[in-house]
Amino acid sequence: MANQVGQEREQWGSKIGFILAAAGSAVGLGNIWKFPYVTGTNGGGAFVLIYVLMVACIGFSVMLAELVIGRRAQLNAVGSFEKIKGGAWPMVGWLGLACGFLILSYYGVVGGWTIKYILHSFTGLMEIAGAGNAGEAFGGFISNPVMVVLYQAIFMFSVIWVVYRGVGEGIERYCKILMPALFILMIILIGRSVTLEGAGAGIEFYLKPDFSKVTAGTVLAALGQAFFSLSLGMGCMITYGSYLQKDISLPGAAAQVCFLDTLVALLAGLVVFPAVFAFGVEPGAGPGLTFITLPGIFSKMPGGMMWSGLFFLLLFVAALTSAISLLEVACSYFIDKGWTRAKAAWTMGTLIFLLGIPSAISLGGGLKIGGKDFIDAAGFMTDQIMMPIGGLLICVFVGWVIKDIAKEELTNNGKLPLFAGFDAWVMFVKFVAPLSILYIFITGLKW
Repeated sequence: MANQVGQEREQWGSKIGFILAAAGSAVGLGNIWKFPYVTGTNGGGAFVLIYVLMVACIGFSVMLAELVIGRRAQLNAVGSFEKIKGGAWPMVGWLGLACGFLILSYYGVVGGWTIKYILHSFTGLMEIAGAGNAGEAFGGFISNPVMVVLYQAIFMFSVIWVVYRGVGEGIERYCKILMPALFILMIILIGRSVTLEGAGAGIEFYLKPDFSKVTAGTVLAALGQAFFSLSLGMGCMITYGSYLQKDISLPGAAAQVCFLDTLVALLAGLVVFPAVFAFGVEPGAGPGLTFITLPGIFSKMPGGMMWSGLFFLLLFVAALTSAISLLEVACSYFIDKGWTRAKAAWTMGTLIFLLGIPSAISLGGGLKIGGKDFIDAAGFMTDQIMMPIGGLLICVFVGWVIKDIAKEELTNNGKLPLFAGFDAWVMFVKFVAPLSILYIFITGLKW
């Protein structure tokens, strides 16, 4: 398939390569860093059950819609809307491209933190955390702009390198290594966590639903977590879908990606909650759970530096696979416009790195916007405004504007059978998903 300037378009070498790359895009810090503390603050098991239902209904519906757009057009996020419908619709692609650009700018900062903490696990972190000073150590690190920017640069270089190598030789090849490695790391860490004395209370809190704790806030948190953890509304799945062969079943692919993403989140809970309860830590400890609370827990375990190092390596892998897809959204646009992949990867990666520097230095008492640290303001813009609007417009586009084209694409013009849940999916894309996303958007608009 040629792109807009006649170049041969890259494709995934295999279905499993796509599934692992797309799952890698969806699996990120949101699964391993955010999911456990959101679960902890929303009562445990009941939240988990609602979250899984939200992924199966809302998450799957929007993901399939994005894959339909991408594979139909065989172009980048902007070009896909231009080719299929034109008019004002390419603005949805531009919104996704801008959203991915901004997310990666601060995501690269947090990715840098994971590299620092892998190394720090073996160079004194356990002694510091054991003395109860993990919070001071983390605060000291993020307040040091030179160190934070250095680790941000190392992380971004890793991302640029993989994307520069291409779809098959770069993204697919590395995701085939990174995703199995991620699961192996998780299984090792779960094995350690669930065998700790007192771990049973954590497993019960996590897996035994207590519906008396469910509120409207619990449902909203589950809905938001499901939407954000799947990398929806920012062009990633449109871009990855554009490299898919026509004979692959899109509903099956979307279901497998949703399953793997949810599995990683659920496994992350089994890493965190048994350990948290075994050492008497508050499960709703918030974002500090990862970089402050957990090092304290690891410091009390035999071989703590190894467990800490493995955990932050796990975080790094999850961050890297997501970051690769975010950079690919921007690169794909310029490659379709005639740039070489090398030029696109290094130019876009460098610009994103530079945009991330204000986020990197903001937590050290630097830049603020409207009273928020720059990194928090950037996160608010993407999570609460750009992603929900993007997801909402994608649902409207597929459910209302191109429903018949979507049906053609799902059956590969009649060559594949129409999947059994097609009518239900259309109903979700037209009504349920847009209303749910609108709810996320309106309730999230609290600066």
